[in-house]
Amino acid sequence: MLSEELKLKNSRLLVAAAALASVLAACSSNSGSKTSQTSQSTTTTASSGAPAAGTTKTIGVSIQDLEAQFYQQMEAGMQAEAKKYHYRLLFVDANRDNARQQSQVEDFISRRVDAIILTPYDSQAIGSAIAEANNAKIPVFTADIANASKQGVVVSHVASDNVQGGEQAGILLCKAVGNSGSVAILDEPEVTSVQDRVKGFKMALQQHCPNVKIVADVDSGGTRDKATADMSDILQAHRDLKGIFGINDDSALGAVTAIRAAGLSNIAVVGYDAQAEARTAIADGQMYGDAVQHPDVIGAKMIDIIHDYFSGKKVPTRIDVPVGTYTKANAAKSK
Repeated sequence: MLSEELKLKNSRLLVAAAALASVLAACSSNSGSKTSQTSQSTTTTASSGAPAAGTTKTIGVSIQDLEAQFYQQMEAGMQAEAKKYHYRLLFVDANRDNARQQSQVEDFISRRVDAIILTPYDSQAIGSAIAEANNAKIPVFTADIANASKQGVVVSHVASDNVQGGEQAGILLCKAVGNSGSVAILDEPEVTSVQDRVKGFKMALQQHCPNVKIVADVDSGGTRDKATADMSDILQAHRDLKGIFGINDDSALGAVTAIRAAGLSNIAVVGYDAQAEARTAIADGQMYGDAVQHPDVIGAKMIDIIHDYFSGKKVPTRIDVPVGTYTKANAAKSK
């Protein structure tokens, strides 16, 4: 009798154990199925480069020099417009270093951003980085400075109409120096936007003051310190100089520093950008005038173009933003 009871208990225990094992196996199977599905979804998202439904899009932005007021205003324009579309912007500063900017693009690619905006430090060298982004199926856009390399495809470029802006600067200098005399350019010839400015400047001189001669065209790198040193050399070599065109405000303000250090006051200085410090110099009579860009507008239009692209619309390959002028008369009106 005892033996039969033990057999019955053992039988019941075996049935219970089998049932428990069956339940645990089912749970394990369901858990494994969910893990597999989650892993597949993550892989799909990563390979497509697009964020999952319900998440915002991320745009990587590499600016050649975020310490410059011009690019700070462009950043502000981008940020304000991006808020309308709930885009996330990742700003990084290339610090005027091509190798650093190339590395930043590679980082954007590894992070699988949805688009990349560049203001290239080196218009030629940036092509290989753009090509890498192309291979990763990440669209690339440029602002202010275009890609001059044969490598890489850019969806759209937004910038000031720099040829027209250069013409505005040339007209200002013609008004300042008259119909004859010698002038110089503090240049940055490797940058495409500057090439356009200088082209427009020379066109204006030929049309409005053809007897004015350009006696020096020096690569000052767009920096104030080098522009000051270069301007000092130009003043030594050309003592009859009547005017100078600085391709940006740092170049123009560097020229002002050198002119004042030489004890001179009869040389007209025209710059490009009309940032706050330059406007003060114009109001004080240290500069004759500036071509005025609108970096905030460039930034906003860049985000609008990317939004259209994300929406499946056909976007223009280039958008030009008009350039105006700023002189002492404008400074007087703003008081």
